[in-house]
Amino acid sequence: MALTKAQKQKIIEDLKEKIAKQKAVIFIDFTGLKVKELSVLRKKLKEASCELKAAKKTLIGIVLKKAKIDIAAKELPGEVALVFGYKDVISPAKIVYQFSRENPNLKILAGFLENRFKAAEEIITLAQLPTREELLARLVGSISAPISNLVSVLEANIKGLLVVLKGLLVVLTKAKT
Repeated sequence: MALTKAQKQKIIEDLKEKIAKQKAVIFIDFTGLKVKELSVLRKKLKEASCELKAAKKTLIGIVLKKAKIDIAAKELPGEVALVFGYKDVISPAKIVYQFSRENPNLKILAGFLENRFKAAEEIITLAQLPTREELLARLVGSISAPISNLVSVLEANIKGLLVVLKGLLVVLTKAKT
């Protein structure tokens, strides 16, 4: 069913508003995905303050041109949807990448991060990076490793001394009897 001019204008305004407040936009091809799978993806995205919006390529092209984003939406293959990340740049890429590994029908086409166009390979590479929390945990582990190793070495010396003293005590008690 064809959209009316008013409906198209509403979609354009909605997309324009979302593009204005986004930190990242990922272009995906969702051809072949079932509605249930798409709903699961939307739910995962919503939990991370992200959003998926499907629209016709011509309407996406109009909005991108108005936002001065130089991406030819009509040349993107398949059915195109936009994934918006509002809080950070990485989370939409991670969620879409993880979902695409579980559902091969979903394909990452490109992205627009920090006012720069990124190819699909760059988005996938970005999605494979560890999260901020994982990096912080690694840093804390690296910082605490020398201290814990020192404690282990000192503890071993004390244990060794106790073993020697216990051995002496056993020898002395046997010598008395």
